[in-house]
Amino acid sequence: MLKKDSLQLGILLGFLAPLLGLLVYYLIVFMPRHVSFSDYLKYLSQLKSLLTGVSSISLIANAILFTVYINSRRDKTAKGIFVSTLIYGVLVLLIKLVA
Repeated sequence: MLKKDSLQLGILLGFLAPLLGLLVYYLIVFMPRHVSFSDYLKYLSQLKSLLTGVSSISLIANAILFTVYINSRRDKTAKGIFVSTLIYGVLVLLIKLVA
């Protein structure tokens, strides 16, 4: 599946990678402090500065994926990762502005 070069795969990977980054951030920073995952999500919704930091770290996962797919010359998949990164970033910006 990861050898395939398609826009749909890139979009799927681009939306899943930040979620994995979000989970990794929780496991490294909040879990050792004995904060439940549901409380972590509540903190994200309440503290805008935390949302910015976590979303930035989550998007690093997309940057790594994008680099891997560009270097392996699978441009369609890289394009999908880039598009989903833009959508993710705009959504975070809108959440910060509206809420």
